[in-house]
Amino acid sequence: MSHTEGTRATRRNVLALGTAAAAAPWLSAAPALAADVGSGEFDELGITELRGLMARGRLDAERLTRHYLERIERIDPLLHAVIEVNPDALREARRLDAGGGPRGPLHGMPVLLKDLVETADRMHTTAGSLALEGLRPSRDATVAARLRAAGAVILGKTNLSEWAGGLSLTHHAGWSARGGQTRNPYKLDRSPNESSSGTGVAVAANLCVAGIGTETNGSIIDPSSANCVVGVKPTVGLVGRGGVIPGVPSQDSVGPMARTVRDAAIMLGTLVGVDGRDPATAASRGRFHRDYTRFLDADGLRGARIGVPRTVYYGYSDHADEIAERAIGVLRAAGAVIVDPADIPSAEQLEDLPGSMVVQAYEFKRALNAYLAGVGGEHPRDLAELIAFNRAHADRELRYVRQDGLETVQGLDFSEREYREALATNRRLSRAEGIDAVLRRHRLDALVMPTSGPPAKIDLIRGDTYGGGASTPAALAGYPAVSVPAGFAFGLPVGLTFMGTAWSEPVLLRLAYAYERASGVRRVPTYRGADVGF
Repeated sequence: MSHTEGTRATRRNVLALGTAAAAAPWLSAAPALAADVGSGEFDELGITELRGLMARGRLDAERLTRHYLERIERIDPLLHAVIEVNPDALREARRLDAGGGPRGPLHGMPVLLKDLVETADRMHTTAGSLALEGLRPSRDATVAARLRAAGAVILGKTNLSEWAGGLSLTHHAGWSARGGQTRNPYKLDRSPNESSSGTGVAVAANLCVAGIGTETNGSIIDPSSANCVVGVKPTVGLVGRGGVIPGVPSQDSVGPMARTVRDAAIMLGTLVGVDGRDPATAASRGRFHRDYTRFLDADGLRGARIGVPRTVYYGYSDHADEIAERAIGVLRAAGAVIVDPADIPSAEQLEDLPGSMVVQAYEFKRALNAYLAGVGGEHPRDLAELIAFNRAHADRELRYVRQDGLETVQGLDFSEREYREALATNRRLSRAEGIDAVLRRHRLDALVMPTSGPPAKIDLIRGDTYGGGASTPAALAGYPAVSVPAGFAFGLPVGLTFMGTAWSEPVLLRLAYAYERASGVRRVPTYRGADVGF
């Protein structure tokens, strides 16, 4: 809810970045480790290339899975991106290799899932919390089941901001009591940004082929920006959320994070469809596509009308603005018609909307209470018991952060009428009077803006600095957004967000793909330690 086990036993990396002095031994070792990790033989290869190697008999699922497991073992102690490795990953890969051929578009592809996604195996599902340690669901989440049906190897779970950022009101991106502090692979003292941080870092550092994140407000696109990967935050209802620990259901999305738009599109096609455990997906009937790669076109920017919403979404970071201006030049040179400015009429209201807190508090409390009451095992059964658990284990759970996020939500008691009125207002301002209004007025295909500024320094004592970002309109509307690498400021990644109306993923992926092809920004991480200055 932000903005906001195998080669070893169950992995619990609980070393956290605290003060700079405490972090310095790790960070000063970074150059030596960076030289050691180098570039493996499969690094930066996408699903299409890896599947091609398999088709030619030069690669199999077991070898590829072993490659990623070994890479996680070697690199992740520095990054804390992977909270747990699947002890049955190699067994799954061998089963696929013995199956007589590809089962689906992800055959043999090792993927990582954010630790909100339930899996019916020997891994835990904990939201990064010690309170849910030992929780092993009896059924796969819908997205996990669909990934397996497409042939994917579930490699493990990724770290996150605990309870998807809902633990604390202070911004502590990528920290959980169970997983420690996830670090940005481009510069290790920098934030990985928002709650899907472990997935973003793991994808960027080539610890998997691709991964799954979730977003309530910024938690897919922001870590994608900060880690130089592609993130797709789908329309609410496009991807089923059955078996995913909830945040704010009217805003929650589950989506792919990958190194390329093509891989993200392949992943998305395996995830979509009506989910009997998620009523919101009924609206996607007739609107989803099993193959989003058919919309990808290297010339897809020609003639596209793209708006630039200057108010709110530009101006908070000179570095982000500079990168975005270069990106707009690339879009224009590739044939796009740029409408500048094309402001979202309600932009300033959306960023300081009283109803947003009403909706988040009302939905989060009820959704989490229902989840805790319904899931099996020994653990807190509601929010009040979770708060009490954290107090009883404050030496670990509250070592760096307060649980004022949980306590605030617990203390608020909005009526259903107040909630429904706030939700209606949020949707009106973000949809008809927001994104849809500017798209309609200027006859636009999409909006484009910097996803966020360069990642700030990690500060577990005071919290990370959040300077601004693009996520709120699509978050409140439940509309899609795609973040693509756009550039670097002093070696720190910044992404570009393409945002559109409901069910416009085909258009956004087409534009993002064409931009990616024209710009060629993606580069491998450098694993730099702390240095002087920016």
